[in-house]
Amino acid sequence: MLGEIIGMSVANIVHNKTRSLLTILGIVIGVASIIALMLIGEGAAGNISSQLSGLGGNKLTVQISGTPIKRTLFEPDLRAIAEKPDVVAVSPATSSRAAVVYGSSRRNNVLIAGRSYSLFDSGQQTVASGRGLMPLDVEGRSRVAVLGSSLATALFGNRSPEGDEIIIAGQRFVVIGVLQEASGFAIGSLNNSVVVPYNVSERVVPNTRVSSLDVFFAEGADVTTVQADTEAALLQIFDGRDSAFAITNQQEILDIVQSITGTLTAMLAGIAAISLLVGGIGIMNMMLVSVTERTNEIGLRKALGAEPMQIMIQFLIESVILCLLGGFVGILLGGALAYLGAVLIGFPFVITAGPVLLAVGFSVTVGLVFGLAPARKASRLNPIDALRYV
Repeated sequence: MLGEIIGMSVANIVHNKTRSLLTILGIVIGVASIIALMLIGEGAAGNISSQLSGLGGNKLTVQISGTPIKRTLFEPDLRAIAEKPDVVAVSPATSSRAAVVYGSSRRNNVLIAGRSYSLFDSGQQTVASGRGLMPLDVEGRSRVAVLGSSLATALFGNRSPEGDEIIIAGQRFVVIGVLQEASGFAIGSLNNSVVVPYNVSERVVPNTRVSSLDVFFAEGADVTTVQADTEAALLQIFDGRDSAFAITNQQEILDIVQSITGTLTAMLAGIAAISLLVGGIGIMNMMLVSVTERTNEIGLRKALGAEPMQIMIQFLIESVILCLLGGFVGILLGGALAYLGAVLIGFPFVITAGPVLLAVGFSVTVGLVFGLAPARKASRLNPIDALRYV
């Protein structure tokens, strides 16, 4: 009996091809929007997570706001933190902007990133040519610079800049390397920056100070203990004022990023689901028209002994089939849009079962909910009244 009902439902859908296609269009758009947005959101979150993981899990990041009396960290302060148990390196960072000149080429307002050699030793940055900062560069306060890939191209074209001199804020620096180009979606990209020793940038660019600090600890060390030791050292440095700094570890940053991207993805998917509601209304409208057109058929079936439940199931199945067809096409279209978005934005395309199962569930739910009223109307038709249309 069920097979016969399904066959009748499919036959009616095929008989009204144009109307059926227009009806499922809303479902296609809604499902495609949900799939595309969720897959793009998951891909973006995964890309950010992999970048954060690549920056090293054995690291604490300290943001320095300072106090009115002590605004930054000095060499003795950095040594005090570096001497804590399990701390293997301390990498201070400064950030300022200045003009960079080479010959007749000039770039204004360039980010001057003051860093330690730990930036390269830890693998956070790699060079495409030349070399990165070394301990002697920092200890000797050498005026050396590593150019971001985009800045190197802007100043030198396709020529290798190693060994040439550039002028930063009126001071001469020797170019020792060029950074590996980071993708446009990369966190903390230095493509348009100049990396110099942090203790040199403090002297060259006015009002430059250590604004953040990376604390690297040994593999297998307890993160909580290292964070507590670092916090204790900073409290001593800033006279017990915990408002002068903020410490985060890599996992906390990762959790925050995942929470934000998850919320945004869910919000966008919720907005896209509105089009599913519109599609559901279209399904209900079509089914109500179908009930009116097939009144004589319903009357004949009831006169021949069909139960009201059988009539209701037939119309519900027809509604669900329409929604599943729209859902299937929407999944294919949404996957294609997500792939295109991943290629354009620049992160790997990954398709997961979650959004697909959610889309299928939505489709079935929409079919049941919006097909229920027409199905109930059909099942409650009086056979005698229905036969008057014959």
